[in-house]
Amino acid sequence: MPLTLQIPLENEAILLLPLQEQDFETLYLAASDPLIWEQHPNKDRWKREIFETYFKGALESKGAHKIIDKSTGQVIGCTRFYDYEQEANCILIGYTFFARVYWGKGVNTGVKTLMLNHIFQFVDSVYFHIGSQNLRSQMAISKLGAKKIKEQEITYFGESPKLNCIFRITKEEWQARLRTPNSN
Repeated sequence: MPLTLQIPLENEAILLLPLQEQDFETLYLAASDPLIWEQHPNKDRWKREIFETYFKGALESKGAHKIIDKSTGQVIGCTRFYDYEQEANCILIGYTFFARVYWGKGVNTGVKTLMLNHIFQFVDSVYFHIGSQNLRSQMAISKLGAKKIKEQEITYFGESPKLNCIFRITKEEWQARLRTPNSN
């Protein structure tokens, strides 16, 4: 089976669909809340002109998905696979955000579970770049079993470098987690 980054993924509550150019307005509506970005390295991403750069990078990544609440049909956020490295057999997941009304409701866990279950058919390791000040996202990814392995200056698409924590989870760790009751 060939590596496929933009494939529809879903569970009972959420649907991930490949991001398309015509999704800008509905996605920006979800992203335009300044509080979503308060711990993020780019705190201005809620501004339209800054978000346009994020959106352009998402389309160019060829791995971005809009996140849809299946109960309402509403676009509630975005996430992506990016920087696949065939030699190292790894990929990154990130650039993820959700409308605040969905925080603390298991959406992030659901999205990342869908993505990890899919991508571990193709790679052995998944990495996450998370801003050094973004404690909320660091805690969320740790709950999924990813471990912080280092800190590094990272340049996000179209942005200046910022200090990030690098987290990793391996296929073996993920599969062991899925076999362990109450691990999610």
